[in-house]
Amino acid sequence: MNDITALNVLLHDKLIGSISLLPGDRSIFAFAESYIEDQNRDVLSLSFKDQYGELITDHRATGPKLQPFFSNLLPEGSLRRYLAERAGVKQVRELYLLWILGQDLPGAVRVEPSDSSAFPILSGDETEKQRQDRRDKALRFSLAGVQLKFSALRNDGKNGGLVIPASGLGGEWIVKLPAERFERVPENEYSFMTLARMIGIDVPEIDLLNVKDIEGLPDGLGRLEGEKAFIIKRFDRADDGPVHIEDFAQIFGVLPDNKYGKASYRNIATVLGIETDQTDIAEFIRRLVFSTLIGNDDMHLKNWSLIYRDRKAASLAPAYDLLSTIAYLPSETAALKYARTNKMAELDFDELAYLADKARLPEKLVQDTAKETVSVFLDVWANEKNNLYLDAELIAVVDAHLAKLALISGK
Repeated sequence: MNDITALNVLLHDKLIGSISLLPGDRSIFAFAESYIEDQNRDVLSLSFKDQYGELITDHRATGPKLQPFFSNLLPEGSLRRYLAERAGVKQVRELYLLWILGQDLPGAVRVEPSDSSAFPILSGDETEKQRQDRRDKALRFSLAGVQLKFSALRNDGKNGGLVIPASGLGGEWIVKLPAERFERVPENEYSFMTLARMIGIDVPEIDLLNVKDIEGLPDGLGRLEGEKAFIIKRFDRADDGPVHIEDFAQIFGVLPDNKYGKASYRNIATVLGIETDQTDIAEFIRRLVFSTLIGNDDMHLKNWSLIYRDRKAASLAPAYDLLSTIAYLPSETAALKYARTNKMAELDFDELAYLADKARLPEKLVQDTAKETVSVFLDVWANEKNNLYLDAELIAVVDAHLAKLALISGK
């Protein structure tokens, strides 16, 4: 494989810095002087601000993993292995993975080689067409996360399906395919995202499609447990270009491997209290309570994001990845600690009052939002649970879970 010396980092198509390759597969990020000197600069990440709100310009070398902000732009787990194999790149070499995927990353960040090299060359025998085919295969998997998913375009034809572009670029929908291990995951997510919208949570446009109505799916995906795919409109894409976002693993400078243990919901709430307004604080509490009620034990740091609609001010991004996980992997432990406990059954109004106090949030707003969410959820759940794409077994699991919660019993 040919080597690179540096990747240029662009935000809203403006050069803001570079990642330089160092010996031993290490790398270091540095801001461009023009970005440092720009007092009206667009925000890349809260992780690059110090306690006084000033830009942090002194960064350490890392390797082989990239600095956490950039490492979190890449896929994880089996999805990374699959992508790396298709791209012909070792999965531990994150700089090269970022090079490959750099034209369609989450948010408004792009990366490109500083020396204009288009794509890594495996050998001198590889033709330009072979290299382009390998790039196209890789770009179809350019979204961060662990689930098998693609960026796609809506098909305006008679079936109303989706098309996954051959180049992998330009998609405005995220397609989540059926899971290999668990049944009816797309139906689960569609149902609980629909329920979330019913109780007032900010949910993007979503749909449930037949897998056969999605054009351009690559071969070799393995056995999929189901015929439906869940799709969600990308909130980091707009008619006038990408909208910048970052997840809370990026904000806290946490590598993806540590997305469960390095911070708490109290820490997230503290950031929201500083950076956003009371509307976002209420929305956060609404989602936190909702996730507890449905038994979603996977709301880790990467499942909460900020969005920069005006490129400067942060607000809580729309909801995503809301589903009931307890049907697949029974657990009463939340992905993160609330404030003092990580047990879903132990989340009560006293714990929420403690969280509000420590995060310096208005306690009345937190308590009123939580109580309203519980009340509205119970009404909507009772009326709608049999009208969603949920089987009787999952409904029974959620009902049994609800019976254990202090939020419901008050005990």
